[in-house]
Amino acid sequence: MNILLVYPNCPETFWNFRAALSYVSRKATLPPLGLLTVAAMLPASWERRLIDLNVRSLSDADISWADMVFIGGMIVQKDSALQVARRCKDMGKTVVGGGPLFNALTDDFAEVVDHFVLGEAEITLPMFLEDLAQDVPKREYASDVRPEITTVPIPEWRLINPRDYYVMPLQYSRGCPFNCEFCDIVLLNGRIPRTKPPEQMMAEVQALYDAGWRGGVFIVDDNFIGNTRAVKRFLPELIAWQKAHRYPFTFITEASVNLSDDAELMRLMSEANFNKVFLGIETPEESSLKECGKHQNTSRDLVQAVRTIQGHGMQVMAGFIVGFDSDTESTFDIQIRFIQTVGVVTAMVGLLNALPYTRLWHRLREEKRLLAETSGDNTDGRMNFIPKMDCATLLAGYRRIVAEIYSCRSYYRRIGTFLEHYTPTARRHWNGEQTLALCRSIVRLGVLSRHRLHYWRLVGKTLCTQVRALPEAIELAIMSEHFFRLRERLIREVDGCLEQSAPKEVLPAAGR
Repeated sequence: MNILLVYPNCPETFWNFRAALSYVSRKATLPPLGLLTVAAMLPASWERRLIDLNVRSLSDADISWADMVFIGGMIVQKDSALQVARRCKDMGKTVVGGGPLFNALTDDFAEVVDHFVLGEAEITLPMFLEDLAQDVPKREYASDVRPEITTVPIPEWRLINPRDYYVMPLQYSRGCPFNCEFCDIVLLNGRIPRTKPPEQMMAEVQALYDAGWRGGVFIVDDNFIGNTRAVKRFLPELIAWQKAHRYPFTFITEASVNLSDDAELMRLMSEANFNKVFLGIETPEESSLKECGKHQNTSRDLVQAVRTIQGHGMQVMAGFIVGFDSDTESTFDIQIRFIQTVGVVTAMVGLLNALPYTRLWHRLREEKRLLAETSGDNTDGRMNFIPKMDCATLLAGYRRIVAEIYSCRSYYRRIGTFLEHYTPTARRHWNGEQTLALCRSIVRLGVLSRHRLHYWRLVGKTLCTQVRALPEAIELAIMSEHFFRLRERLIREVDGCLEQSAPKEVLPAAGR
């Protein structure tokens, strides 16, 4: 069979970085790891093609070639996925849907998707393939079983051009030991972290190296340190490999704040060349943390936690949320002060949204406060429930946070604060791509930009006080172009939402 795997277009969001990607001549941040892994699970005799709509367009010839079209993606890609599915159906193709989008919004695709392969593909995809071989495929395949991930195949890297992307993704574990009310990770992957053994993970690292990749690697686990014992067994293997291969990769991942409690773990991550970590801080207010069940963040000095991680050579990126029932009108200034004080340069501040079937979703539905499904983008100014705070006050406060932290002055001040507490340890290999990015930054930011004085102050201070951190300083300066554009877009979107902030009809309390 000929199988076409399609990754829908991602709308402009916080994580697109399209303006910044132009500095390094890349088309998208990272490729679709899920579809690349599914491709490796299909029968060896089948032909496969992968179309990432964030990199290239989908032609009629692509669709005509296929016997089946597999679509996978996230909630934020819903509109593009619907367009792709309708187009393929109109051309008489069988459409198969899987991944977080289809797990959450199955009913929205009832007319355009023939088969839903839900849950984790290690369980449900073989069931579908077996029935397909017998010519009796079912409409839907689902399972609550949490499979071991020791048999997950190496992704089919040959299906993409790595030079289209800025970083490459790998997965080490699934699941998170915590149970935050608003998070759907427990629904998707469970609370018991399942890890790959070191030899399996190192085979994937080697395969990525053999595919020709050099540069950033994003370990996409929702909590890389969910099983610290397993991680500590894996990292020494990764460190030895990095040393033997002269550190071709720098690693990025996501973790919980309790990373700052474990000096050994931070040291191992630093030695393995991790230079960025995303933390779900959410809010510095204890009452809101307790409300949402984020107990791992309570009773600790969050400022010191971030600075401890920065001191171990890792730039902290972080997520923040406003809209909790416990929030007050002082919340917005508290968030701004915290973000500026701690020096989290990449600070994703979003409005609380109820993701389908989370504990928050069920609670709000019972309270008759749930309005509609989420857009999947919590930075677009839209809310899918009635907040305790007056909606107009909440939106205006959110607008103030975004306008302030991504103003030019505040953004460059945060870079300076970060560099004061940062101990650079990452080993980087300077190459032509980085030289090109530096030259473009000098022209675009140092000559043509109206913010050029901020750029040159940053470069000059870094050269005088912490020259080893110059790559980070230049990278963050380049990212400013993305964040300043994002600021203007979010302000426009929130202003539009403010004009129509009256609650709509709520969803009934009963339901799935």
